[in-house]
Amino acid sequence: MGDPESAGPVLDRDEVDRALARLGAEHEAVETSLLALQDHAGRRLLEGARLTGVTAERWAATEAAITLLWTYFDAYTDTLRTARDIRARRRWSSREDLVELTGLLRGECVTLAGPAAATAGAPAPHGAAGVLSERHSLATLVDRMNELYASSLDTVVSADAVWSALPARIDLLAAELGRTRKLAHSVGVRPGEHPAGDDLERITRTLTRLREQVVSDPLAFWKPAEGSSAPGGGRPDTTVYDREARALEDVRREIDAVLTVRQDAEKRIVRLRDLLSRADRTLAEARTARGEVLAKIAATEVPVVSGPPTALQEQLATAAEYRRHAQWHRLSPLLESLEQKAEDELLRARESLTAVTAPLAVRAELRGRLDAYRAKVARHGLAEDPLLVERYEKARRMLWSAPCDLRAADQAVLRYQQAAAELFAAAPRIPGQAGPGRGVSDGRTGPGA
Repeated sequence: MGDPESAGPVLDRDEVDRALARLGAEHEAVETSLLALQDHAGRRLLEGARLTGVTAERWAATEAAITLLWTYFDAYTDTLRTARDIRARRRWSSREDLVELTGLLRGECVTLAGPAAATAGAPAPHGAAGVLSERHSLATLVDRMNELYASSLDTVVSADAVWSALPARIDLLAAELGRTRKLAHSVGVRPGEHPAGDDLERITRTLTRLREQVVSDPLAFWKPAEGSSAPGGGRPDTTVYDREARALEDVRREIDAVLTVRQDAEKRIVRLRDLLSRADRTLAEARTARGEVLAKIAATEVPVVSGPPTALQEQLATAAEYRRHAQWHRLSPLLESLEQKAEDELLRARESLTAVTAPLAVRAELRGRLDAYRAKVARHGLAEDPLLVERYEKARRMLWSAPCDLRAADQAVLRYQQAAAELFAAAPRIPGQAGPGRGVSDGRTGPGA
């Protein structure tokens, strides 16, 4: 029975009834919580699982805490039943009954063996360390049960949350991994032959190991929420899972690129052949033009034209071989490299042709300038001028003879232009006719009209 002296003033009948009602409600709430914990899916999973690591340690302590919870609850139930029996003896409780009820309801009336808390891994009540028994009031017993319930529920809910979230996601990712591996194998992406194949093997090993760890030690993958004291406050740690999911997505993109190569390989190889063929024809044209330039132009340095790029032709043949043997993972990087090199080769061939034919372009420009000035001289009525005729013929012989000295021909054309300009400036103006600085009857102006 309770200690009346430690319980304080004796309660009257109404106070006893109110205390019994409150303690009865607490008893019902605690019983409901304990039964819910007993039936919790996470607790059943923890009981049947082969646990390791952090989870094994915490579950051992939690099991002891749950056992202690029931011990406390049974003691609480017995004490509450005793109090109810005393109150039910008579309608108007005697002084002795009220004293006894006060000791039960407010005093330290519950005595438990001391090692019980230590067995559960729970902290011993203040000042009770090392004692053979511990005494509690019903109020402190409820507080102790609430503490043990919260810590036990936190373990159960956290483990259940990890088990509910991670294994299913890992299984879905593993299924996607299996489909990706089949697709990779069909396009030649295999371990040891392609980096993406090696990545698939590593992801497979990591996911297998991750699932085993999550099943046996779920609490190792739980992140408690900062500042939260509620049971189960936090979230599963998906760092490893997220990393492998991103890695698998990168592999899928790589395989998609290989599939694109398989679909477009023939078209790209045909285009490469066309580019290299055009580069060869351009280089052949440049070599022919170089011979013509050397024969027709004197005192000019003409760049040497290189031969066709045999290395690119060999690589193109290798690409065709990869395509025939469906080695798409090797074909993809080779085609990308070849496409850039072929574009560069065609550009180089065109630059060679331009450089080789530059002297012929200069000669053509000088010829055009000479003929344009001769036509201009004729419009001004000076076509028969002896000096102009002499200088024109000299420049013309230089430009239309082979080999042509471009420097001398340029000087000859310049002298012809200067002589014509001097005659234009000195010629008198005749009304109604074209003259220096004036156009014909349509109103156009000057020699440059």
